[in-house]
Amino acid sequence: MKKWLGTLAGAGMAAALALGAASAQARDLRYAMGFPPGSDSDKAGQAYAAEVKKLTNGQLNVRVFPLSLLNFAETSAGLRDGLADIGYLLAPYFPAEYPHFNLLAESSMQLLTMDDRVRGREGMAYVGALSEFVFTKCPECQAEFAKQNQVFTGPAASSPYYLNCNKPVRNEAELKGKRLRVAGSHWSRWARAMGAQPVTMSSNEALEALKQGVVDCVVVSIPELTNLGLLEAVSDVTVQVPGGIFAGTGVTQVNSRVWKSLTKEQRQALLRAGTVMPAYIPYVYHQREKDVLNLVTQRGGRVHQPDPALLQKTRDFAAQDMKTIVEFFAKTHGVKRGEEMLAQFRPVLEKWVGLVQGVDSREKLADLYWTEVFSKVDAGAYGL
Repeated sequence: MKKWLGTLAGAGMAAALALGAASAQARDLRYAMGFPPGSDSDKAGQAYAAEVKKLTNGQLNVRVFPLSLLNFAETSAGLRDGLADIGYLLAPYFPAEYPHFNLLAESSMQLLTMDDRVRGREGMAYVGALSEFVFTKCPECQAEFAKQNQVFTGPAASSPYYLNCNKPVRNEAELKGKRLRVAGSHWSRWARAMGAQPVTMSSNEALEALKQGVVDCVVVSIPELTNLGLLEAVSDVTVQVPGGIFAGTGVTQVNSRVWKSLTKEQRQALLRAGTVMPAYIPYVYHQREKDVLNLVTQRGGRVHQPDPALLQKTRDFAAQDMKTIVEFFAKTHGVKRGEEMLAQFRPVLEKWVGLVQGVDSREKLADLYWTEVFSKVDAGAYGL
């Protein structure tokens, strides 16, 4: 009996030691995002976390903190300082810190007018092109992230940005003097060109700004009406204008110290999992547009087409703003090779417009991103 008990105790101790070793190997990573719980981005973040856990056999456990650890305005500095291990960065909120990345992101309004095949797939194509370009052709972008103690592991992009207002805004006369919440310098210039007044603020503040009359319209993609709770304050949506997408997102930025502390295999897993949100967000956003517009009308709101003259003036603005955006980033943020960057980026985007044709699921889109771009990043050297 004593021998049996001793054997049992020894086995129990061995099991406990093994369990302790496994526990010691497991590591929690805090992921901060400014979107609220239940939003499309929160769901995408949970899918990313599940993929990381699966790919690392439970060694890495990503804990998603939707709108609790850091809001959008706090994410850049919070991630830099280690308050979060992974962050959902909206780079246009920080124009001075990420000018080269923002130049690429804020050119969407101009570049996405080049090919009718991109309609309904704008975000999917732009994410592929932006991923490829930042990983392989934009050392300045990488330097910007490194300076902020971050490692880029993938972008995301929205469906097109439209006017979401608390009154009808369908033509230039109705737009004149309106205060528009915008999220990029190109939309600010468009607003001024149309006689409106741009207002810059975090999307976390947009709902209260609409309710209190601080702004008349919010320029965001249609799914954000539900993601950010804006539906309760928006009565009138005008589609097609201003256009362009929000692409300035480092959707899973990793703190540099955290990245360097991981094994090569763990970094490879984060890169593989890094295709999940870049695929999930644009695919779902494009899919949900029609449903959210139906919700607007079901709640008594109205969906408008823009006056043809406003639409044409918007297209004319987009065509001439390509030169302006290069000059703006050169003068304001010291970007020296903006024209060269956009000339190099255009054929990459054209390629991706073709690649995303026929993609009919976010899983297939993630696989496409992995095959064409992410799998070619050397996890043994990248970000170190």
